[in-house]
Amino acid sequence: MARLDVNRSGEMEVFVKVVDLGGFSAAARAFRMTPSAVSKLVARLEGRLGARLVNRSTRKLQLTPEGVTFYERSVRVLADLEEAERGAATSTTPRGLLRVNASVPFGRHFLLPLVPEFLARHPAVCLDLVLTDAVVDLLEERTDVAIRSGPLKSSDLVARKLGETRMVIVGAPAYLKRAGTPATPRELARHNLLRFGYARAVEGWPLVERGAPITVMPRGNAHASDGEALRQLALGGLGLARLAAFQVKEDMAAGRLVAVLEDFNPGDTEPIHAVFLGAGGQLPARVRAFLDHLAAKVRLD
Repeated sequence: MARLDVNRSGEMEVFVKVVDLGGFSAAARAFRMTPSAVSKLVARLEGRLGARLVNRSTRKLQLTPEGVTFYERSVRVLADLEEAERGAATSTTPRGLLRVNASVPFGRHFLLPLVPEFLARHPAVCLDLVLTDAVVDLLEERTDVAIRSGPLKSSDLVARKLGETRMVIVGAPAYLKRAGTPATPRELARHNLLRFGYARAVEGWPLVERGAPITVMPRGNAHASDGEALRQLALGGLGLARLAAFQVKEDMAAGRLVAVLEDFNPGDTEPIHAVFLGAGGQLPARVRAFLDHLAAKVRLD
């Protein structure tokens, strides 16, 4: 029988974080521990198991074969523990830590304004909100809900559609005065086209010319990691950007940004979903309450 004073799940969680983040220092920062404490915890774990899990002879962390096996099984065990907690909380009052990941544009324009009302309704919930356009692994990041734009890949996640948004190419009046307003898609070749700095489901800018679909690959002297950064670059007059209409709606109404090539816009839209772990309908009350709040409050184009 395991000793009661050994926190095996805690040891697993620290060890998994060391592997995921690639080192003791990074894991220490994540858990607000010292690197020495994390190192001692892993050493204590190795001593209890009677096996070396990590080779410390190189500057880069390297798992032993035993370490690889223990890591893979630990990830599964921690996922099962989290699922057990979620199932136990299904019918209770919304409470506990709620981790939400959202793209920067959606977070700024929709999610952040909804947070005060949600937390006022559910004071026992503590919200941990991360805004990033990078796609995260919900299991690895211990995330309850993620908001994703664009077509969804096949996965074990459950998706709840929040709506769709059309896309629009925009530029600041100062930029258009300096570089000219493109009259046809072909004229985009002489413009500075701002783009995302990561792979997307649709890499190019889809347009329609003479009834036929075409794709323009953006070429420019700047790219950014998220849509809000691209919006700021466009507002600064650096070039043209293709962004979600909800993101630039207020800027266009105020004249800070101008839509271009609307006659060539194919009218394509990007779906926006809330994705979460919950096959079989077993959801913690805090997650269900948050999804219901989103569905009731979010109004896309």
